[in-house]
Amino acid sequence: MRFQLLICGVLALLTPFATPLAGAASAAEYTRDEIGGIVKDYIMEHPEVLRDALTALAKKEKDAETAATAKLTTDMTGDLYASTHQAVVGNPKGKTVLVEFFDYNCGYCKKSIDDISALMKQNPDLKVILKDFPVLGQGSIEASKVATAVRNQLKGDAFWEYHKALLLKRNPSGVGKADAMEIAKAKGVDMDKLAKDMTNEDNAKGIFEVMKMGDRLGLTGTPSFVVGGEVVVGAVGFDALHEKITNTATCGKSIC
Repeated sequence: MRFQLLICGVLALLTPFATPLAGAASAAEYTRDEIGGIVKDYIMEHPEVLRDALTALAKKEKDAETAATAKLTTDMTGDLYASTHQAVVGNPKGKTVLVEFFDYNCGYCKKSIDDISALMKQNPDLKVILKDFPVLGQGSIEASKVATAVRNQLKGDAFWEYHKALLLKRNPSGVGKADAMEIAKAKGVDMDKLAKDMTNEDNAKGIFEVMKMGDRLGLTGTPSFVVGGEVVVGAVGFDALHEKITNTATCGKSIC
């Protein structure tokens, strides 16, 4: 597709020269081989056309990607902020929002849990949206399925306690379904309902939604955050996130 677009661009550049070269009434009268020969000759004489066309195409694609990301991160009614497939902790009515994409087997996510707790404590108007982004293997996917179903029973602070317990669970082979189920039972979850909810179509739909969203945002790992319209990749620490949250509360953007 990229090469076809490039050829179309080159043909557009050659259109003014086409008729004089062959004496035809219009470019439509050229055969495929004749057009190919014209393009080849022109590119051989002016190879910079390829470079310029590719540069222009790359810029166009980058601009489109930037615009799409900006729309996704600023639309407060969209799936990033208002999906039914997400956990909300902190102040559910908070005007300042921090979104975290995490994986239950992510070591840096485990280290960031204290930062998130401190941020919610120091910012009572902070709404935290947790997006389960299981990118670290089958165990993460299994834990995600359980946690997604647990959200049907545990909300707010109750889910936050479950989330912390599972995220901080130590398992040398990685956290998986058994760990997530064990903690759910300890938290008083109805296990029969949990088993049923895990097989619900809505469960898989929620996980797929987050995976697709992560792809649209270009996320390459966890934890990743969205705050004030900015995508922040990595465990950047309390101070960096606190500054962005404060700025967002002040001027609506992560950088004022």
